[in-house]
Amino acid sequence: MDINILTLLNYVLPSVIVFVVTFFTLKQFMDSQNRMKALELKFTNRKDMTPIRLQAYERIVLLLERITPSNLILRVHRQGMSARMLQAELLKAIRQEYDHNLSQQIYMSNNSWELTRNAKEETMKLINLSAGRLNDQGTGMELYQIILEATSKLEKLPTQIAIDYIKEEINEYF
Repeated sequence: MDINILTLLNYVLPSVIVFVVTFFTLKQFMDSQNRMKALELKFTNRKDMTPIRLQAYERIVLLLERITPSNLILRVHRQGMSARMLQAELLKAIRQEYDHNLSQQIYMSNNSWELTRNAKEETMKLINLSAGRLNDQGTGMELYQIILEATSKLEKLPTQIAIDYIKEEINEYF
């Protein structure tokens, strides 16, 4: 009986050792292959995503330029507008620009998008505060002058802060 167990161990033990060594060698090889494929896929995705990400950054910079108060007023203001009408049109234009580019946040860093959102909110707040300084009879031209006066007092416009950050980020990544 002892001889049969020893004989069996003589046949089985080398097979088990060969199996374990083969298993771990194959596992290591498969893990290496998976890492290589993952890196290759990541490189391919990065190559394909770069133009899309750059386009997203371009669109957001364009959004920020378009909602900069001086550019926005020049685009929206029409002769004979009341201050309230101009305020409503400015806020509407900002919301439309922002909503139109909302999907671009997918391609941007969280910080860039947060600064973009903050620039939109701060610009709307600036317009509302400026309009609050006028009575109901105020003209669009008076609101225009108050907004320009308020922006001239700022060291840097929120839109410019966001644009500068985006430029730095682009230079860092690309």
